Amino acid sequence: MKPYKILIIEDDPVIQGELETLLRGNGYTAVSVKNFSKVNDTFRTEEPHLVLLDIKLPNESGFSICSQIRSNSNIPIIFVTSCNTDMDELNSIMLGGDAFITKPYHTAILLAKIASLLKRAYPVQQSEQMTCGGAVLRLESSSLDYDGQSVELTKNELKILYYLFKNAGKICARGDLVEFLWDNQLYVDDNALSVNINRIREKLAGIGLTDFIKTKHRQGYMI
Repeated sequence: MKPYKILIIEDDPVIQGELETLLRGNGYTAVSVKNFSKVNDTFRTEEPHLVLLDIKLPNESGFSICSQIRSNSNIPIIFVTSCNTDMDELNSIMLGGDAFITKPYHTAILLAKIASLLKRAYPVQQSEQMTCGGAVLRLESSSLDYDGQSVELTKNELKILYYLFKNAGKICARGDLVEFLWDNQLYVDDNALSVNINRIREKLAGIGLTDFIKTKHRQGYMI
């Protein structure tokens, strides 16, 4: 399963960078518009799964860009903007926006809205599966199959295995996994990752899949 690609149409370089970091840390591919005189060209070239769109932009407004996208695409569009009047929100809805989030945005709310819209817009991709070493990770049912047996996974266990499957054959640093799981929240104890990894190993051993997740001393984990 390829990561969803999200196009960021935001001219503030600081906010643009924050959004890129947030999205990549949560398993998405993030690309940003750099030339605001060619927004439509970038949209067509990148073929994103979702757009994050500001209203106040160089050359033309986010409302205008939304209208142009909607003329030939039903892609989810989330307005992320400092324009916070009722009329701004109404215009975003009338022009085809799917969500309206004001700055400063709450990262958890933004991520939840992105996930919800992607799940609704791309149900087929959500049901895809990933395979490695005879194991099949089923994203839709949050389960893993091996040798005719299946085990159910919690949300965090599924996210850990998704990240490992996506990077199969590579060492995944502990810090990267922690950031992917908890958006780098400072209060999260690093030991929480070890606890989750151990629980996954116990579940996999129960269906005969042992030594699947390998620990690389002082580096991280890999499959």
